[in-house]
Amino acid sequence: MLDIQKIREDFPILNREVNGKPLVYFDNAATSQTPQVVIDAIVDYYSNYNANIHRGVHSLSQEATDAYEKARIKIQKHFNAAHPYEIILTSGTTDSINLVASGFESLIQKGDEILVSALEHHSNIVPWQMLSEKTGAILNVIPMTQSGELDMDAFAKAVNSTTKLVFVNHVSNALGTINDIETIITTAHSVNAAVLIDGAQATPHIKPDLQDLDVDFYVCSAHKICGPTGVGILYGKKEWLEKLPPYQGGGEMIETVTFEKTTYAGLPHKFEAGTPNICGGIATGVGLDYMNSIGFDAIATYENELLNYATQKLLKIQGLTIYGISQHKTAVISFNVGAIHPYDIGTILDKLGIAVRTGHHCAQPIMDFYSIPGTVRASFSFYNTKEEIDVFVNGLERAVMMLS
Repeated sequence: MLDIQKIREDFPILNREVNGKPLVYFDNAATSQTPQVVIDAIVDYYSNYNANIHRGVHSLSQEATDAYEKARIKIQKHFNAAHPYEIILTSGTTDSINLVASGFESLIQKGDEILVSALEHHSNIVPWQMLSEKTGAILNVIPMTQSGELDMDAFAKAVNSTTKLVFVNHVSNALGTINDIETIITTAHSVNAAVLIDGAQATPHIKPDLQDLDVDFYVCSAHKICGPTGVGILYGKKEWLEKLPPYQGGGEMIETVTFEKTTYAGLPHKFEAGTPNICGGIATGVGLDYMNSIGFDAIATYENELLNYATQKLLKIQGLTIYGISQHKTAVISFNVGAIHPYDIGTILDKLGIAVRTGHHCAQPIMDFYSIPGTVRASFSFYNTKEEIDVFVNGLERAVMMLS
């Protein structure tokens, strides 16, 4: 059992008020809140050993380098990557996906097929559209069902000898659906296609074993796993990272530079041009330490309890429709109430100190599938409580009454 009140004490922002009301933060799918231990790590870096890394012989540079590379090893071990150099630190999930897409420009040919799913965030759609436009590759879509799940039969039929790349999120940011990535990876590999899994929404709730999954690329963002913004994690199998050309040119990613020819550094530095978010990388490791100290199994059990409690409460509201009703989902509820626009509901909830997300959640094709302008999305984390859900449901009932 988690001591939720003790956990909440670790997050200073949870003590504040919004519009004169105690904050109820249910926008965790957009970003998690930051525990004090991560904030302290950021302050400690800038207070005591702020320096550039990998380049200086002086003590501060060595200390910063050691801390940054220790964070990379923490990330490697957390995700069970085979080697630390298979972990590339980027500016976010979007940056990680674009890095891979850029690299495949030289590996994809006209007529090759690329598969993405209908459940994707725009960040896992647009880069592949751009890749297809540049290379002449064909972009196909794995369809979704009314329950908000992928049509796995359609996926199996779509995979063929011309399929070269498959891109699917682990968890839908808009609906919370947990996709069957194990089957997707195995099926794609049967035709020698590479697989990238967008784990931005999964990693706050699930601890994936990347070697067990045998996935080629896996990406996520630190700011959704109790870390800072501006840091992304790209895992890539060694053999794939060595095939891809550098994403950017500059300092750090080189071995030698002359005006006649430049040779590139080995992994991971080949993909880490310029001065990185040093403090952010270090703090990311601290955030993972914090979540592991709580335990991902305990987090999943408690969040599922919150999900079931909130679902039962919300379904008692007349006219409320939940989108995404898979039996396998994380603690996310997307819904509408009758013909009321989600933005109007979100605005009133904010006046009551309740933070939810409204709109298409950067997943417009999902909204088009359901023929709706967007949804209200409430997303829960391990520091939320049933009492907060009660406040949220009461606020929602008040908003519905005002807007009906």
